[in-house]
Amino acid sequence: MKFEVTILGNSSATPIFSRNPTSQILNINESLLMIDCGEGTQQQMLLYEIKYNRISDIFISHLHGDHFFGLIGLISSMNLNGRRKPLNLFGPQGLLDIIQIQLKYSDTRLIFDLNFTALDPNNTGLVYETRDFTVETIPLNHRIPCTGFIVREKQRQRKILKEKVEKLNIPPEYYPLIKRGIDYTDSSGYVYKAFDLTTEADVPKAYAYCSDTLLDERYINKLTKVDTLYHEATFLHDMIDRAKETHHSTALEAATVAKKIGAKKLLIGHFSARYKDLGALLQEARSVFSNTQIANQGQVFEI
Repeated sequence: MKFEVTILGNSSATPIFSRNPTSQILNINESLLMIDCGEGTQQQMLLYEIKYNRISDIFISHLHGDHFFGLIGLISSMNLNGRRKPLNLFGPQGLLDIIQIQLKYSDTRLIFDLNFTALDPNNTGLVYETRDFTVETIPLNHRIPCTGFIVREKQRQRKILKEKVEKLNIPPEYYPLIKRGIDYTDSSGYVYKAFDLTTEADVPKAYAYCSDTLLDERYINKLTKVDTLYHEATFLHDMIDRAKETHHSTALEAATVAKKIGAKKLLIGHFSARYKDLGALLQEARSVFSNTQIANQGQVFEI
């Protein structure tokens, strides 16, 4: 099953040096969900040929502008382009009020349903579920209420051993039943065990998104069984005092989290505008966690 993330923006606070504020698109078995929607996100989607009407769900981590100032524009464009499919929006208390005020004073009437779920920034738990994946929230430690997200694949059915079932002339219409664990009986009455006709499915993967946060054991302990971790790395560690003052993290701290939770891959982003060259941030993180990559705009990462 496809499970990948496309980076649309990796800058903190403001767009600068050809870097846009935070936004990401997750593709899970061709279902698209967005995490955060900073200024300029629509332009990035056009640039990387992502169709915004394919997005079914949007998750906003907190109400600092670099994480949601692009949202009203995106919703308006969806409306102008005739969207009819409902849009699920998850975010902090107050986000819907902001959107409704913007729609009211621009005299915009949505022709699709906007289904809003207010997130409790103090709770950890399941907030969304589909046939293919779940989304959990984790509390982060920022200057205002802020939520992290863990997106997990669901366990898939066992895989058919194609050569074996074809050799036994088992009709393809029986494959879905066999994958569900139902044994196959041939015309002579012989029973073939479903377990013997299948193999284990791929192990489900998980992606964790930790945006603006001060390093805090409370959220780190919630990051269980995570394959790919996205963690903000606003500063180099020589600015740790500034990071603490603004409730952000350093590249070194992001790598420490990845190592502690046993992640397989670390993506770092949300870089301060003071850094034109991101090489030092990457080097610092790799000194602790070697499989670290810059969350470069336009890059697609498999989870």
